[in-house]
Amino acid sequence: MSKDTKISKKDYHKALADIYVDLVKWQHWVKAKGLRVMIVFEGRDAAGKGGTIKRLIEPLNPRGCNVVALPAPSDREKTQWYFQRYVQHFPAAGEIVIFDRSWYNRAGVERVMDFCSDAEYREFLRSCPEFERMLAHSGIILLKYWFSVSDDVQESRFQKRAHDATKHWKLSPMDLESRNRWVEYSKAKDQMFFYTDIAEAHWYVVDADDKKRARLNCLSHILATIPFEDIMPVPMELPPREKHGDYQRPAIDSQTFVPEKY
Repeated sequence: MSKDTKISKKDYHKALADIYVDLVKWQHWVKAKGLRVMIVFEGRDAAGKGGTIKRLIEPLNPRGCNVVALPAPSDREKTQWYFQRYVQHFPAAGEIVIFDRSWYNRAGVERVMDFCSDAEYREFLRSCPEFERMLAHSGIILLKYWFSVSDDVQESRFQKRAHDATKHWKLSPMDLESRNRWVEYSKAKDQMFFYTDIAEAHWYVVDADDKKRARLNCLSHILATIPFEDIMPVPMELPPREKHGDYQRPAIDSQTFVPEKY
């Protein structure tokens, strides 16, 4: 199908269903092999990171998959080593950790909004590649995705958020400020890529103007980048349930039920 042709809901849901099956197999492989997987999602505001993360975790076992979306650092955290509050969330063997924004806040919003000093920013650009090489050498698998969206598409999504009551929470003061600083964010992203797109941890750019395609492309890329085999156990045959005829259950009207409004 041409990129210019909008993917149909039917084709999208069919492709997503196939990916979901593979994601379950993939997580089983990660756990069985004791892999430590970290996936970083960054990008423009309203680029669709959250929707992709939602689809990524939907079929997975939450006991082995954790989404980390940290708030602004506390006064105490501001005095710590910059990477410290992120490290405590890193995966153990067999675990998958997903960062909905990450330590790259320093190269993005903190840089553009002057939340960090020039010295802190320069130190981040110097130390981040070393930090990520250390992660790679320790055996952690790190994938970094940048969701790229055009100015017009971002503005359209902001307008929808402003007028849709179910999406108001997605429109933060930082989102509104990013509308006015498009060029500054572009410069910050380009500088960030120059220093941190390293062989041990490449940046992968997701064209996110089409949300559905972006989700499918990103999820399929994760599955292709961390190869796996289908080692799911063969479905077992369940034996018949044992009958306990001597047990009498309480009367059903002794329980309080939720009203059937629908």
